[in-house]
Amino acid sequence: MKIALYTQRVEIVKSYGERRDCADQNIPRFIRACGYLPVPAPNIPTLAEELIRQINPAGIVLTGGNSLVKYGGDAPERDDTEKRILELALEYEIPVYGFCRGMQVILDYFGCALEEVKGHVAVRHKVHGSIGMLSVNSFHNQACFELHEPLEALACTEDGVIEAVCCEEKRILATMWHPEREQPFTDADISRFQKLFKK
Repeated sequence: MKIALYTQRVEIVKSYGERRDCADQNIPRFIRACGYLPVPAPNIPTLAEELIRQINPAGIVLTGGNSLVKYGGDAPERDDTEKRILELALEYEIPVYGFCRGMQVILDYFGCALEEVKGHVAVRHKVHGSIGMLSVNSFHNQACFELHEPLEALACTEDGVIEAVCCEEKRILATMWHPEREQPFTDADISRFQKLFKK
């Protein structure tokens, strides 16, 4: 079975003096439902790089959780790790799917600014665009309103927030919604994932 590498959030546990990597168990469940073996990446850039070189994943998933440090987040090691992972994915032509924070990482990498938004946390809303008309979940405080090349918008909300982007040439797809939080997982999310990762 082909491997899909996925990133993890950082949880800070002050009482133990620990910075823990973790992920919702539904993330590997979703990846497995798409037909891939899920493997987590540590938030240590050198080890994440070594892991990618060793396992040669069929695709990489940049997951949700933790704001970017430049937008108020407190996990610089995650910022550094995911930037390096994205650089390697582009270098080795590995497909990348990012959701929520993962999309924000992709946006930031290509110079697209984020802004604070209200009314986008723990709600459902409609998005529209070339991706179609969808009702999706929303759990984000920052959003993008203007893209730079090579990214293209696939879906937006009524208030102008860009909710999905792609770059077909570089095999990048990103959504602001969480596919793993849909119960059951939607056929559309699974299909988009499989189409992106298929060689």
